[in-house]
Amino acid sequence: MIIFWILAAGLIGLAFLFVVMPLLRPTPEQHEPAQDALNLEVFGQRLQELDADLESGYLDRARYDAARHDLERDLLHDVDGSQPVDAHGASRLGRWTLALLLALALPGTATLLYLQLGEPTVIERMELAARGLPAEDQGADQSMEVLVQRLAKRLEDNPDDVEGWLMMGRTYFALKRPEDGLEAVASAYNLAPERLDVMLAYAEAIAANRPDRSLEGKPAELVRAALELDPQNVNARWLAGLMAFQHGQFQAAAVAWQKILDEFEPGSQEAAELQEMVDEARRRAGIAAAKAATEEPVAVPVEGSSDETAEAVGAERIEVSVSLDPALAAEVDPEDTVFVFARATSGPAMPLAAQRLQAGSLPTTLALDDSMAMAPGMRLSAHAEIQVTARVSRSGEAAPQPGDLEGQSETIDTRETTATAVVIDHALP
Repeated sequence: MIIFWILAAGLIGLAFLFVVMPLLRPTPEQHEPAQDALNLEVFGQRLQELDADLESGYLDRARYDAARHDLERDLLHDVDGSQPVDAHGASRLGRWTLALLLALALPGTATLLYLQLGEPTVIERMELAARGLPAEDQGADQSMEVLVQRLAKRLEDNPDDVEGWLMMGRTYFALKRPEDGLEAVASAYNLAPERLDVMLAYAEAIAANRPDRSLEGKPAELVRAALELDPQNVNARWLAGLMAFQHGQFQAAAVAWQKILDEFEPGSQEAAELQEMVDEARRRAGIAAAKAATEEPVAVPVEGSSDETAEAVGAERIEVSVSLDPALAAEVDPEDTVFVFARATSGPAMPLAAQRLQAGSLPTTLALDDSMAMAPGMRLSAHAEIQVTARVSRSGEAAPQPGDLEGQSETIDTRETTATAVVIDHALP
């Protein structure tokens, strides 16, 4: 510990050279206002370029903000507004006074901040670890336990805090306390069973408390419901792939995960981890295929099977004409989102295929096909009878909301027809 404080004192002394010593140097008699003006002009030009890139879509808001922050920081560094000593009324006495104040404040402030924000016991724990002795305290676990205590206190005062229960659940899982985590997430689900993120968190929490991590039963129902609310939700699609993997439908899992992988940024950690899962699913699919080739094939029909290779019984593609009832035209903004999706008349409620467009494009004709499958095996051609729904979403969310406008087609047999029409003609209660 003594060595640590000696090193800390040395660093503070080094800081004096960069902070205090420049104040003791004589102030130059000349200044360069022309250079400051040039820097300001360059700043203005670069700022205009960033604004133009943002408006053209070349930069998104996050990159624009980061670039502007760097530009402003450089401006503060380049344009210091330096003036002659006489112009600013500065004096040698003033500089010496400021240097003395900094000399007193710098070590005191650094020490105070370390005692408030630092971890003084880490030195002792490192020394114990170096000697092979167990540390008495585990800083990370202690911090997590403190977080749990604070969350518990907050939830006592506000038991209807859904976000608080979710955070509590995640914290328990991080502390390897899955039963407590499930209880906390269940509290969030009881408060907001219709929220997609809560549904998926509850599904994962239930599975995490099972010895085999199975998604059977309630978790599977929650995943299917989440896909119905938002067919493009990445977490729901990933869990659907995991369900297929657990059922031995490895090719279906690989297909589902590959679609997600195609949306990830190449080279990211998430992409690398998902690639490993895709490779493993494909490897197991190859083993299963090789084994099946050496055995007598047996056809076993399974009601509601989610196998990606399920036999096609209907059309792979249908055309849908979508229009808006003129009586409702005044209630629709051209920028409103319209969801068009097909469902099987019997079987799972999740969409078989879906498209998103804007109300301004109505009336229009579009196609729904097998490439738009929302989950492994949930292909359009796997169902003979379907119904198509078109919904104007005022919120832009896939989940239906009161006041959204909707229309449905008649039930169609895709073995006989591959076209249908939908008129959006009523509001949801």
